[in-house]
Amino acid sequence: MKIKPLHTHTIITVQRPLLWLLSFTIFLCILLILLKISYEYGRNTAGFDSINTDAYIDQLQSQLEESQAEIIESERRATMLKRNSRIDDDASGQLKETLAQVEDEVLELKKELSFYKSIVAPEQGNRSIAIQTIQLKKNEAGDYHYKVMVSQRGRNDQFARGTISVSIKGIYKGKAVTYSLADVSKDVKNPMKFGFKYFQNFEGVMSLPDAYQPDTLHIIVKPSTGKIKAIDEQYAWSDLTTGGV
Repeated sequence: MKIKPLHTHTIITVQRPLLWLLSFTIFLCILLILLKISYEYGRNTAGFDSINTDAYIDQLQSQLEESQAEIIESERRATMLKRNSRIDDDASGQLKETLAQVEDEVLELKKELSFYKSIVAPEQGNRSIAIQTIQLKKNEAGDYHYKVMVSQRGRNDQFARGTISVSIKGIYKGKAVTYSLADVSKDVKNPMKFGFKYFQNFEGVMSLPDAYQPDTLHIIVKPSTGKIKAIDEQYAWSDLTTGGV
């Protein structure tokens, strides 16, 4: 009977704990850098730049202080004119018009300042979508420059995605006619999609038929997540063209 020789193998391993620790540290640093880059990219893609926003807030604050100072000066001038009893109707009307205009500017500045401050320090609570601003301005050609800003309120640590549709209701040659924004604007892709963490602007120029009499602007915002409520609002055209929402 033959006995088979027993083959043995010796495995030699070289342990280098410092090398593994260094490799893990490098990997962790790279991962953190990539996360930081992704985070900043998302903020910038959503239309948010913390440095620019802080600078813009400071600019708005300065404009607000200047406008408030102008109101105080206008009120002082009005009081002096009344005391002198030598104010004519034209001067009185002009002064009142200037004062009303500055007060409107102050109100708009306060709204805008409050909005940008809410981005820097958002309120806690459930996420929601809001139509932040609607502006319509008629140009010399008779067209309208429009701007619709949609923002996210409450917790804004996640992207809000979905679609937004805008339509104009009015009268054309005695009949009720509704145009979608895509019908009257070359700047629109149908459907309009949004994706942002803080806010997003939709703006361009719309050209309405000459005989068309717009009555209301209809906006529907449909988030893709069921946790955020949809928006279905109508705004009087006359209100939008006199000052915006």
